Amino acid sequence: MLKSYINDIKNEFKGYNLLNFKQDLMAGITVTAVALPLALAFGVSSGATAAAGLITAILAGLVIGALSGGSFQISGPTGAMSAILVALFQKYGLEGVWIAGALAGIILMLAGIFKLGKVVSYIPTPVITGFTSGIALIIAIGQLDNFFGVSTKSSESAAIKVLNFFSGPLNPNWYALSIGVLVVAIMILWPKKFNKVIPSSLIGLIVALIINMIFKLPLDVIGDIPQKLILDDRLSITSINLDIIKNVLIPAISIAALAMIESLLCGEVGKKMKGDPFDTNKELIAQGIGNFIIPFFGGVPATAAIARTSVAIKSGGKTRLVSILHSVFLMLSMFLLAPIMSNIPLSALAGVLMVTAWRMNEWENIKYIFSKRFKGAISKFLITMIATIAFDLTQAILIGVIFSSLLFIVKISNMDISISEVDEKRLDNINIKGENLNNIKVVYFTGPLFFATADKFKREVLSIKDSKVIILSMRGVPLIDTSGLQALSEIIEEAAGKECKIMLCGLQQQVKDIIDKAEFEDKLGDNMIYWSADEAIKSAEKLIA
Repeated sequence: MLKSYINDIKNEFKGYNLLNFKQDLMAGITVTAVALPLALAFGVSSGATAAAGLITAILAGLVIGALSGGSFQISGPTGAMSAILVALFQKYGLEGVWIAGALAGIILMLAGIFKLGKVVSYIPTPVITGFTSGIALIIAIGQLDNFFGVSTKSSESAAIKVLNFFSGPLNPNWYALSIGVLVVAIMILWPKKFNKVIPSSLIGLIVALIINMIFKLPLDVIGDIPQKLILDDRLSITSINLDIIKNVLIPAISIAALAMIESLLCGEVGKKMKGDPFDTNKELIAQGIGNFIIPFFGGVPATAAIARTSVAIKSGGKTRLVSILHSVFLMLSMFLLAPIMSNIPLSALAGVLMVTAWRMNEWENIKYIFSKRFKGAISKFLITMIATIAFDLTQAILIGVIFSSLLFIVKISNMDISISEVDEKRLDNINIKGENLNNIKVVYFTGPLFFATADKFKREVLSIKDSKVIILSMRGVPLIDTSGLQALSEIIEEAAGKECKIMLCGLQQQVKDIIDKAEFEDKLGDNMIYWSADEAIKSAEKLIA
């Protein structure tokens, strides 16, 4: 793995020159402008602090960016991760978040070592879309208190949070609400051509900061941001014990699963945009190492971020130096601007997150599946989205995948079976006596022969009466499992009791290999498997004669 990584770095920087560095430098500055407000916002929304968000972005950019499986990945705190962390923080505090993050790092490293990077490709697109929309709702709901400047009862479920928010009288802090609405308006109305130079989220925070510093509004602000890389509040070895590990193990699996999904999806998007190679397993190891280290500095778990990665690519970034440089600029921002950033209103960060949550939704995919009225895709989307809001995020993914699998099984279980007499006119150069044709039946069927179709297959074949030979044409059968083999075996046995022979023809290679492995030739008899139905019919006629 190390040798492969070194080769990747050599290929990435082959022919690297001053012009390439300038492009990486400018891309790094641009990504910093995007990452700074998001790092502050996601740090707070995770239940930690703005400083924790900054530390996470800095270390993720340095460690994960340097070790990444692609030249373009930008990692840091994300909205999806904050949706998990805020519930974990409410139950176990920051210590629980740190330990879960470190455990998630170990899980991710093991996933990369055991080459599980392709797992995400098996998750259906509507499930991922529904999952993303569910997370967007969780983020928006989680910011209601800061946006309105109120404090409501905390809850582990976004659905319960909404009920708590609207159950009592709503007395908003009008200053906070005005700032939040102003930031939302700026982000929506800011021209796209300017957004490429200065992100709307950064402009929104700057305007809110200036207003608050001038008028000294009575609202909650970020507060002190320590000007150091190792925070006073951080994970220490002495605080780790077996009891808390047991408590946060399931959340740690959720964090690892989310980091895997987000990072690998981001990698696939980046690979298509830039055309560079992307190694999924190296990416998982990089995410694992980064997430294991970050808690010991006081940060929260990180993942690759599609928004920041796409900005890096669109800004002309050439290598992973973009990620490292953006971390350097974030570090400079923390050391130089911390006293000023401490006055940013929390409602301004809430406004940024509200718009970010809206933009997180994969609107193009949502519009497509609803406009085309794909019932299966719509149901997968809605079930996953609702499960994401109501349950644990990992459970939501599992529910979506299981539901999708059930729909798939039901769909492919509609095996098409047709039983036909032998048509003498369709036989090429085969001379068969007419009286023998009546004793031969050919069964054509398409679809997989597996546990969901085995009973129907058996029932249809055994319903055939007064035949001495039944030919099963399996050209349309792409796979067979043990249930299918068992049904086939029972058909052979019951047919033998009626003095009827079973022949097979048109086996696809994969099915033939399994039939041979199950030693069906012993059950069928010699010369009972043929390539074509014509050959089988000719042999069947001889057998009857």
